[in-house]
Amino acid sequence: MNNFLKSINYDKNKINIYLILLSSPVLLTIFWYFGKARFYKQIFGILSNGSNTEFYTYVLEFMSFFILMFVIPALFIRFRLKKNISEFGLGLGDIKFGIKFIAVIIPCLILPIIYFASKMPDIRGEYPLFRMLYTRKDLVFLYELCYVIFYYFAWEFYFRGFLLFSLKVEFGGVNAILIETISSCLIHIGKPPGETIGSIIVGVIFGLIALRTKSIWYVFILHAVIGVLTDIFIIFG
Repeated sequence: MNNFLKSINYDKNKINIYLILLSSPVLLTIFWYFGKARFYKQIFGILSNGSNTEFYTYVLEFMSFFILMFVIPALFIRFRLKKNISEFGLGLGDIKFGIKFIAVIIPCLILPIIYFASKMPDIRGEYPLFRMLYTRKDLVFLYELCYVIFYYFAWEFYFRGFLLFSLKVEFGGVNAILIETISSCLIHIGKPPGETIGSIIVGVIFGLIALRTKSIWYVFILHAVIGVLTDIFIIFG
């Protein structure tokens, strides 16, 4: 057995790296089958869209993602790696560059792209995830707030924080960006083609920004703006 492990270059000193890499398929698979709103709809016996209870299944989906992609990695950092969570992109980093970048990219690029994307039939067929927002506009603020706090924050922490900054040390910046992009793209499978393809481009760009600023906060803002504006343009457009 030892000879076999040597033949595949297994290094017991790198067990944490192996666990970090393995966390991606494990956590994302758990979320896909046991964390999505459709899973909670089955639990609550919701057979059709439109009930008030359905709203909470999406809140539970966002909270499930938060637990899987933020809480568990944060505990791993604290008790397994014995490091400070701020080392994984939670510091403010290069504030000057980060603020300038988002101040330019949001009005000049994101706003027009998302506006025109929100007119596309396949995007309108996908978002908002909670279709009842078309008629229950009083729930839009609470829904988007949960979306941003539980989903988008956890997303950026895991992919552009936990994965990127931990793997950068072992594999270098470029490889770390490619690994987090592969992982983040997989969760888009089944989404509209343009969104899935775009997730590859965004994954690389956001990875570069996170490493350049040494922070996830700027890409978190960009990602949240993209998601919220897509819903808002579709619901109120």
